[in-house]
Order: sequence, then structure tokens, then C-alpha cells
Amino acid sequence: MKKKISILLSLFLTTNLVSFNGTTDGQASAKEQVSSSRAYKQGTLQNTKYGNVEGYANHDENTLVWKGIPYAKSPVGKLRWKAPEDPEPFESTFDATKPGNTAIQLSENSIIGSEDSLNLDIYRPNTNKKNLPVVVYVHGGNNQTGSSEEITGDALVNDLDAIFVSVNYRLGPLGFNPLPALNTGDKLGDSGNYALLDIAKSLDWVKENIKSFGGDSSNITISGFSAGGRDVMAMLASPIFKGKFQKAIAFSGGMTMADQNDSIKVFAKAIAPLVVKDGVKSSEDEAYQWLQKDSKEVKEYLYSLSAERLSSLMGDAAIRMSAFPHLYNDGTVLPKGKFDTDKYNSVPLIMLTGTTEFSFFELEDPYFAKSLEDLSLFTDPSKFAEFAFANKYGSKLYKVFNTTESASKMYPNYKAPIYTIEMPFGEGLTATNDMALLGSFHGVFIPLLDSNNKTYLPFFKESYNLQGAQELSRQFKEYLSNFIHQGNPNGENLTKWDKWTPEQPGNFVLTADEKNVIANRFRETISNEDIIKELDKDNTISTEAKKKIISEVLNGRWFSAELDKFYGTKSLWIK
Repeated sequence: MKKKISILLSLFLTTNLVSFNGTTDGQASAKEQVSSSRAYKQGTLQNTKYGNVEGYANHDENTLVWKGIPYAKSPVGKLRWKAPEDPEPFESTFDATKPGNTAIQLSENSIIGSEDSLNLDIYRPNTNKKNLPVVVYVHGGNNQTGSSEEITGDALVNDLDAIFVSVNYRLGPLGFNPLPALNTGDKLGDSGNYALLDIAKSLDWVKENIKSFGGDSSNITISGFSAGGRDVMAMLASPIFKGKFQKAIAFSGGMTMADQNDSIKVFAKAIAPLVVKDGVKSSEDEAYQWLQKDSKEVKEYLYSLSAERLSSLMGDAAIRMSAFPHLYNDGTVLPKGKFDTDKYNSVPLIMLTGTTEFSFFELEDPYFAKSLEDLSLFTDPSKFAEFAFANKYGSKLYKVFNTTESASKMYPNYKAPIYTIEMPFGEGLTATNDMALLGSFHGVFIPLLDSNNKTYLPFFKESYNLQGAQELSRQFKEYLSNFIHQGNPNGENLTKWDKWTPEQPGNFVLTADEKNVIANRFRETISNEDIIKELDKDNTISTEAKKKIISEVLNGRWFSAELDKFYGTKSLWIK
């Protein structure tokens, strides 16, 4: 992501732009009783159920940090594609002063990370305070890429007066795999949703051990960005997550879930070329049919594949479920009826969106590749008009998907407050131009929480250093602090943030100009139907370009189901 941002902004800036309440069980389990005997004492050495861990103090930020703590056994060998198991006790004090392994993944055309990656990072204020609320964070990356260091907690925990835990979990075909040959009769493991099982295991570890770090195990907020946000939404519908957290925040999440049976076909098609290359079958069609069988031979073959070969499959799904289907409606981890359920884990919920969320994904789309290469995107008015068209309608649909669409679906059966917020920061700034092209991009909130962020801040430093942005950061963190402490974001000297209801369906708007924060109770909302009607009547680009953008750029995305239906387009990823 960092490399892509750098390239895109360099091009742009060097050319002339044409203008839930969750309840704990009544009785503590044996594990919880063990945990209750441990108490936090300020310092870098703390005791967990599995032994001592030694972290470090960040004196610049006045925080205590522990990194790479295992919350489960390494999922390798016979434990690959199984539900995670408890970690082994430490033979000596665990060194938690350096980052843990990230999950193995394809990143910038190279394989990085390790199959041994079930670990987490903990940040807390360097104080003697106990019973602090806990935020557990799930990173983004389409459940294919990313790491626990997407957001670091050093610049956050003192403002929130909380503990921040960030989790590494299995990714790609190692984190999700629906092929029936992997089934063993264990309903959890047979779900194929291994990444969700990892996250559930991390929450169990937090509940058992966070008291040792001064945390309140009965006040946990689950949060996540992008794929992590969609995972949060899935957790709200998942029976196995009942009681594991008390509040939830989905940053750019939305509701996506894949059909398990359809997903089997996609995985078989993706792995089939390896079967042929290894001489197991003579043709990809034969391999495709063979991989869908529940057989010992298929299972042995899958386990023989290296993690590196598996991780290189399916590429970058580019926010298209059809390219890498995951979050399966298996009937155990996730409901067969997907999000059509009356049994949500109803906890107070925040859903956030930027307002130009499609800008990154659009610029990475093959449709714009040539115009980026020859810079005509920035110099040719007709080509930039095409970019503006795709960005406008893709972002409008994405915003509705991230907030209003989910709130509308959940509301009749959701028994806790829902708060939605949009953040158009970066749109219309005149003192800086570093956000002019991408606007309120996917992840716009991250630098407001993490002032040490190394992905976005180097490229948008001027805008986030503005007086307005600094105050926006302060107020945003105050809203979040109120929420994680009390389940309601409102507080003194803050504009009131009303709950989402069908009678008041718009999003709370929080942004800033160069000097001041701008907060509005609600902005009038529009539906997917309204957006599609507007798009259909838009003649700012040629008919041919419009047809191609609808069928090639906007189609098959998380947010585009109604658009695809209206125009009869299909995802280009599946034939």
C-alpha cells in the first residue's frame, strides 16, 4: 500500500491536474479463576497464564508495549486448517520487545511473513491504573494481506485511557478454505473460517490474561478496519462470538459473506493449475473436479503444498468477494442465512466511513493503468472526467455499504444502539493539495488515531498537520474514548451524536477545514437506488466509457450488487 500511495501521489503532484450489551457468564471458569489471581503492577514484566512476558517502555509516548505474544499454537503441520489450540507455556520469560511474525502473504509480488503468526501486540499507558477498557483491533487487507502494526497504539492509549490490542491472524487460503477434503468432523474447523476462529481465540486469550496488564476483561471493544471491519460485522452475526466483547467499531466494514458451496468451486479452480504442474492430474478440468472431492488423497495433496505456493494464489481480490471468497455461511461459525438473522450479538456499535472510499481502488484498476503510465489521466480532461465519474459513484455506493445499508438491515433485530459516522476530511481543503486527488480515502481516520502511522502520514503530512486536523483528531478520540468507556460516544463540549434510526437514517458528520472542526448531527442520506438513478442519467463522459466503467471498474465490488443487477453485469473474475 505504501509503495502504491507514493507512486500515485508523485504522479499527481508532478503533473497539472485538470480542474453489543454483552454479558459475562455468571460463574467464572477455572481459567478465569487462574487469571483473577494475577494483578497488574506498573512495569514491563507481566505474568500471563502461559508465563512471564517482558515488554518495553516507550518513553516518548509514555506507554508500555508488549509485541508478538502468542495467543495460540503455531498452526503448522497437522494444525494447518484446524481450529487454533492454546499456546504452550513459556520455558522462560517471553521476549515481547520485537514484532511478532505477520501471517504469510503475497505483498508487492513477493511472499512475506510466516505460517507461524498467531500473536498479538498490547499497548497501555505507562501508569499504575487498573481496570482499563480494552480495544481489540483486527487489521485490514482483504483478509489476504496486512499486519497487527497497521495501527500502533503508542499515540492512542493515553488519549483513550485504555489498552489497545492488535492481532495477527491467518490470511488468504490458509485463513479461509472451504474444500471438503479438509473436513474432520469438528464443526468449527470444518467451517473453513480459520481466520475468524483465530480472532475468537485471541479474544479468549485477552479475557483470560488482560487483567495482568491492567485491563478490564468485562469491557472489551472489538474493532477493525476494512477486511477487519467486515470481520467485526461478521462477528456480530456469529454464534461463537456471543459474550466475547461488549462493544464494536467497524471502520469501513460493511456486510459481506460468501456462499460456502460456491466458494468450493472458486478454490478448486485456483488450486487446479498446481495439481497439473505437480503431475497429479493431466488437465485443469480434471484437477478442478478432483479438488472438490472429500477424499484422503486430496487432503494429503493440500497439506503437501507449501505455504508460499498457497499464499500466491488468487492475487489481490480488489474488494471483490468472487476473486477470494471468505467468511463462509457454514452454519456453525456464521449463519446459513448470512446476515438475515434475528440473533445478533447486540452490543453498542459504531460504523464509520470515509466519503471518497473508492479512490485508491479505482486508481489500482486495470482500466486506468495506461492513463496512469503515460500521465494522461492528469492531463487529458476526458480521461480525468472518467476517473471523476468512477470515483463519484463508486464512493457513494461504498459509503452507503459501510454504514446505512448495514444499519438498515440490522435495525429490526438489533437490541443495542447503532451509531454511524462519515468523515469527509480531505475534501475541499485549500491550504494543502496532498489530499486533492484521493480525498477522504479508505483509511482516512487512521492518521487521526495514530500520529506515528507510516503508511499514510508521510504522503498526507501537510493536511494532517493543519490546525483543523489536529482538533479533529482530538475530538474524534474523545468520542471513541466515551464510547469504549460507557457505550455512548457523547460527552461534554461535543456536538451530539444521535443514534441511527429509520426515522433519522443519515450519518453523523465529523470533519475539519484548515482551522476548525465541523460536526453536524445528520447529513441527508441517499439510497443505492438514488445513486444508480443519478449514475444512469449522468452524461459527463462518453457512452462507451460509461459502459466500460460500469462493467469493468465498478462491477463485482463489495458495494455493487444492486448496480450489477440494474445493468445485468457480472463479475469479470468468474466465468
